[in-house]
Amino acid sequence: MGDRDLPQVLATSVVRSSHEGESHGGIYLVDLSTGDYEEVVRWDYGAISWEGAGAERGLRGISFYEDRVLIAASDELIVYDKDFNIVDSFRNTYMKHCHEVYRSGDVLWLTSTGFDSVLGLDLNAGRFPIGYRVSLSYPGRLARRFQLLPRYSVESFDPGGGGGPSPRDLIHVNSVWVHEGALLLSGTGLSHVLEVRDGRISPLARVPKGTHNAQPFREGIIANHTEGNQIAYLRRRGRIDRSLGNHIAYLRRRDRIDRSFPIIAYDPADLTHSSLPADHARPSFGRGLCIWKERLVIGGSSPATISAFDFDTGERLACVNITMDVRNAIHGLEVWPF
Repeated sequence: MGDRDLPQVLATSVVRSSHEGESHGGIYLVDLSTGDYEEVVRWDYGAISWEGAGAERGLRGISFYEDRVLIAASDELIVYDKDFNIVDSFRNTYMKHCHEVYRSGDVLWLTSTGFDSVLGLDLNAGRFPIGYRVSLSYPGRLARRFQLLPRYSVESFDPGGGGGPSPRDLIHVNSVWVHEGALLLSGTGLSHVLEVRDGRISPLARVPKGTHNAQPFREGIIANHTEGNQIAYLRRRGRIDRSLGNHIAYLRRRDRIDRSFPIIAYDPADLTHSSLPADHARPSFGRGLCIWKERLVIGGSSPATISAFDFDTGERLACVNITMDVRNAIHGLEVWPF
């Protein structure tokens, strides 16, 4: 895979701990072959909550539909044309602190961390026909204390009607995918990638807690192991026996990290805004992940950097830094299809 055989990618960012009146995110078109990039959207929308570190700041998940670019903000899906003119937008009562999105046919799935839910948007009809709320419990106090034998449940609801779930962010659902006819989701508060099929939920694979962007790849799961400052590939060790109950997944042999790709670390002296607490902004925070041609692993990190690795050799083929402002973290990341 030569240096010239690299794609363009579209990336969004969140500028954590930015203040009212400042830009708090953007959209970047990045050429991994040349290292050139362009900020195609500067996001300085001011009607948000400025509390906390991330909260409603910035732009998040990315998808494409026909000749449109779909970008998630915290509480809104924004539809752009290929020249990044806004042509439409969608909101929903149960869309809160959206992270990643995934399109399957005419349906766009969006995570809603503020409701521990995922929402389905029918892109043809322009409405939200289905949502799923995920819950986590434990079989007893000791299991809860040590976070052992988690049990998962799911309930469907109508995002377009009343009677939906109340706000709740216990498992921080941040990733969604569709694979082999099932809806997959994960979150920083979960130790599994979960599979929703026919209205039932069960663990599909073990992942480290705190991961982002978990998605199926080859014979396993690849994800940003954010707490480990790496992109991790976990080879599956066989399917879970659902007949034993979904919490029995904790007793099966753990899916192990088969290989990993390190998040780039910069000299602290070169960083700006690095005096902020680690929970507000920290370097080497990995988020944003996509695959190209089933071999190139492309990941984002803070300060806004995009790195590309050859999965088979482990070689870092490209690294494009947009800013050394440690607050500016890549969030969404997709190969540019146009």
